[in-house]
Amino acid sequence: MKYITKTVWILSVVSLLTDTASEMLYPIMPIYLKTIGFSIVLIGVLEGFAEATAGLSKGYFGKLSDNSRKRVPFVQIGYAFSAISKPMMAIFIFPLWIFFARTIDRFGKGIRTGARDAILSDEATSETKGKVFGFHRSMDTFGAVLGPALALLYLYFYPEDYITLFYIAFIPGLLAILASFYLKDKRVIKEKTKISTPFFSFLKYWEVSPPEYRKLVIGLLIFTIFNSSDVFLILKAKEAGVDDTLVIGIYIFYNLVYAVFAFPIGILADKIGLKIVFIIGLAFFAMVYFGMAVNTNLYFFFGLFFLYGIYASATEGISKAWISNITDKKDTATAIGTFSGLQSICTMLASSLTGLIWFNFGATAAFLTTATATLFIMIYFLTIPKPGTTSNN
Repeated sequence: MKYITKTVWILSVVSLLTDTASEMLYPIMPIYLKTIGFSIVLIGVLEGFAEATAGLSKGYFGKLSDNSRKRVPFVQIGYAFSAISKPMMAIFIFPLWIFFARTIDRFGKGIRTGARDAILSDEATSETKGKVFGFHRSMDTFGAVLGPALALLYLYFYPEDYITLFYIAFIPGLLAILASFYLKDKRVIKEKTKISTPFFSFLKYWEVSPPEYRKLVIGLLIFTIFNSSDVFLILKAKEAGVDDTLVIGIYIFYNLVYAVFAFPIGILADKIGLKIVFIIGLAFFAMVYFGMAVNTNLYFFFGLFFLYGIYASATEGISKAWISNITDKKDTATAIGTFSGLQSICTMLASSLTGLIWFNFGATAAFLTTATATLFIMIYFLTIPKPGTTSNN
């Protein structure tokens, strides 16, 4: 475990606490918004606007982090924004205020993502990227297990007391802020000239990035367009007759599988190759969507969500480790931030596309389309060279 440094531990604990706070509210957010007068359409607009804000800001703040040669301030501010947004959602119920609070949360994610992943990359070598990113994803995802579990436990004793949950969620968020103060930036030689960073300057990185980066990111973004929100998987389970409590239970089960397997799969990726593990992950994803297209059996849903957890373990952290291995160390935050930003936009398109197919042709057609597209995407990734160790990391 020598490769899991103190900095990696701190970042992982901060992510765990923040995800616990966020996921505590995930199961009840739509219900809460409906109780204060939000329509389904307005909820969709809210989430779309918030995610667009996060997406665009990830690239900009990643570039700003690289230009300033600082990481920690972006991480601290980003997690602080997400923490303070939780009680803000409960203070007032005016739609404009709710939009502001939700945007603050996603804006915080945009500020921290590139810098945080750059720190993780700096703490690893080309041979340990899978382990380091896998360990972080594992800790982060344990928050997605603890959060909903704590919410269910609280609501069992205090049914429909949603507002108090927003205040309770501030506690792990506050602990995350405090933990982030143990992070320290590595000393660097400051340049005399200050580099200007316009908001969309990160898009210029695409022109100067390594060809391997562009080919990899194109494949990742095409996959993202067909990889819709997990909400559709949950809706399919509900459509098959699974009750609300069990649906949340399945969601917790998926995150538990993800958390348990992310680290060992990261270790495996360092041994047999990031590319191989990533493609195996896509194969599991295709199996899940083919299964979702035809399944109506409750127990089979647990099996599919188990495979879905394996897929997430084999792709989420692995893709960022892969990117950091083929880009220059000084551009790590920009490279990951640019990808994450474009990915956020593609995610919105993905949900719209799946929703459109579902509405016009049914759930089976929607899942079969995604599964079939994934098979072709796997072939594309087979043409990409294995990530080498020639970068400056």
